[in-house]
Amino acid sequence: MSLRPLPGRRSVLRGSLAASAALTLPVAAGAAPAFALSGRPRAGWGVQAGDVTTDSGLVWVRSDRPARMIVETAATPSFRDARRRLGPLLGADSDFTGTTRLHGLPAGEQIHYRVLLADPDDPRRTGEPVTGTFRTASATRRDGVRFVWSGDLAGQGWGINPELGGYRIYRAMAALDPDFFLCSGDNIYADGPLAASAPLPGGRTWRNITTEEKAKVAETLAEFRGNFRYNLLDDNLRRFNAQVPSIVQWDDHEVTNNWYPGEILGDARYTEKDVDVLAARARRAFSEYFPITTLRRPSGRVHRVQRYGPLLDVFVLDMRTYRDANSPDDGTVDAQGILGREQLEWLKRELARSRAVWKVIAADMPLGLVVPDATDGEPNFEAVAQGDPGAPLGRELQIAELLRFVKHRRITGTVWLTADVHHTSAQHYDPSRAAFKDFAPFWEFVSGPLNAGAFPASALDGTFGPDRVFVKAPATANVSPADGYQFFGEVDIDGDSGELTVRLREQDGTVLFTKALRPGLVGQ
Repeated sequence: MSLRPLPGRRSVLRGSLAASAALTLPVAAGAAPAFALSGRPRAGWGVQAGDVTTDSGLVWVRSDRPARMIVETAATPSFRDARRRLGPLLGADSDFTGTTRLHGLPAGEQIHYRVLLADPDDPRRTGEPVTGTFRTASATRRDGVRFVWSGDLAGQGWGINPELGGYRIYRAMAALDPDFFLCSGDNIYADGPLAASAPLPGGRTWRNITTEEKAKVAETLAEFRGNFRYNLLDDNLRRFNAQVPSIVQWDDHEVTNNWYPGEILGDARYTEKDVDVLAARARRAFSEYFPITTLRRPSGRVHRVQRYGPLLDVFVLDMRTYRDANSPDDGTVDAQGILGREQLEWLKRELARSRAVWKVIAADMPLGLVVPDATDGEPNFEAVAQGDPGAPLGRELQIAELLRFVKHRRITGTVWLTADVHHTSAQHYDPSRAAFKDFAPFWEFVSGPLNAGAFPASALDGTFGPDRVFVKAPATANVSPADGYQFFGEVDIDGDSGELTVRLREQDGTVLFTKALRPGLVGQ
């Protein structure tokens, strides 16, 4: 495993992690045996933290019965001088999930937390505490930032396989000790039922953990919820969640393959054909199972800016909720595009006001990679590109408007990160190679899948002049995780120089490709 030494701050802050090795499971060192008594609430799905800033973060838990959520925080895993916060009542209306927002946290520090679930009728009766930890963002540059990203979990029939160690990729990501994990969508495959076994080349057999909700496509709210619970059966993921906070976005498979608003399904597996109905149920379950700040506001949106100190702002896009219908995508006018007008204007405003050295645009789909949509047998396209290397058409018009804006407002430090296509690659976009030339050069990096079928490299569309400088992908479709081709990416921003380094890695942590970018420059 190619893992470099960690910088001093992380070594100091994480020095106590050995004492928290059982982070995710509902077990805590020194917990009284009485906690395990029957009839007390239990948090068997672990804990998560999300949308962490310099002074705040969200903590998530799920109970097995009605309970009051209580969160205690401290500077050490001993929880000496712990501060207690009362959270919400957890009930059936939220599938017994809930979040508590932690305010007033110190910047750039390790926060240890534990969640207790109390009987709503007798607060003295609490379940066994579940512990976790995260680092708040630093208020100064000197500490630097490191995060990992990927997407696509339990897709194409490849679920949790205990014989292979489950979702092994989370071990390698945790070993890098990242400040956070950016999940670029397809957190579940609601449209991908799992069989108990599946054949592999060479006479081998893949064996899945299965559940009732994963036996068919998700249509009801209960089935969508069950898809999110399924992934939390994996030990690696629960441990990772309790060690590394997340920034989560969604894409299509949280609902169904290649969906768009207003779509009516022709898929015979579905009794509910109205995608808007399915999307509403999926969105509710998604909001229940991840700690996402903006989903708890009246607007209830996925897109948001996550500010991570002076070095980094993460612009989380939603390329699903506001898009127009998938089509040949060859129109000379496209007001809706893939982001919708309101989200596009929001993104331009936020990019213009950002003072961060680096502005990571977290897209749930790539820009210049052609992603066909063969759902209904028509020559439609799913992402931005449609294979025509000429002037922008269809959804490309909206991206051209955004890129032009970035150039003319002299916004530096934009880097695009995505997943979706089930291989890893690095593309450099340059107007000297492009049909559309009114933009500044930039990089786009692709990673994933986390645990899903791997696919051959997508074709490139020349409209924005991409040059694919690195790619690793299988030659055949739907290669299982047993045969590799599972990927994640790492971004490391140096606090002294401000240099941003991207490393594309395999599931064991091996570095495949490295690119260093200098701050304040264009055309790198």
